[in-house]
Amino acid sequence: MSQKTEIKGIIAPIITPMLADESIHFEELRRQTDRLIAAGCHALFCFGTNGEGYALTGMEKKQVLECVIEQTNKRVPVYAGTGCITTRETIAQSLMAEAVGADVLSLVTPSFAQASQSELYEHYKTIAESVHLPIVLYNIPARTGNALAPETVAKLSTIDNIVGVKDSSGSFDNILAYLEAGKARKTGDFATLSGNDSLILKTLQAGGNGAVAGCANVYPHTMVSIYAHYANGDLAVAEAAQESIASFRACFKFGNPNTIVKTAVRLLGYDVGFCRRPFHQLSDEGIAALQAVLAENEAKGMR
Repeated sequence: MSQKTEIKGIIAPIITPMLADESIHFEELRRQTDRLIAAGCHALFCFGTNGEGYALTGMEKKQVLECVIEQTNKRVPVYAGTGCITTRETIAQSLMAEAVGADVLSLVTPSFAQASQSELYEHYKTIAESVHLPIVLYNIPARTGNALAPETVAKLSTIDNIVGVKDSSGSFDNILAYLEAGKARKTGDFATLSGNDSLILKTLQAGGNGAVAGCANVYPHTMVSIYAHYANGDLAVAEAAQESIASFRACFKFGNPNTIVKTAVRLLGYDVGFCRRPFHQLSDEGIAALQAVLAENEAKGMR
């Protein structure tokens, strides 16, 4: 699909199933791939935040990507989260993803060390010049400690193969600023994606293109329906679908959201295992709350 891939819809950041010894459960990864595609997800995103990309080795990322690309068999685009702390390693991971057949790269900002906007611009520009795949920038400052300023996104949007941005800051104002920044691109559209599942509909209404939706691992049909009903002009139904995930998202207060999502998928009966230690614990109170919400939502027909 290369650079013609349209950045839109509900993109599922597929979780990475693991066995008891924390090795990757590739058979279950194939099942989850088919499950998400069957539900109508517009693309799959390997080793993002929900896929525990931060906890996988470079070789494991390659193996996960190869597995998902093979199982997807070109039914939907496959994104690869190849952002690392250094420019050098990010290029290496991006070239790996390009070589095995990914359609789009998602590049999270560097983490731990503080980066200036000038450094972030040069980081992304250098990577873009080193690969041929389309690139979606990824802003999640609460996790990385580095935020992509709208002005930097505007500058980066003028680079041919930087085609979009995902915002997980949780700020709708920031999404609006990115939408405005994307107008600096003169050739083709610049996509803006919500990385916060509670802001999907608002992002679409403001002119955005969709979302990388972690909750799609738990409720793929429901998440896809937000986009589908909006696209069909059924705003009231889209709003109801958007509001329906609030009770599940309220469970995030019990722990790491990635852990909540993976636990929920496991409680739904899928053999996805636990998150890699030390990010694997959920209190009895959290488990009970999650089970109650899952039961309530099942009764409502959410899936």
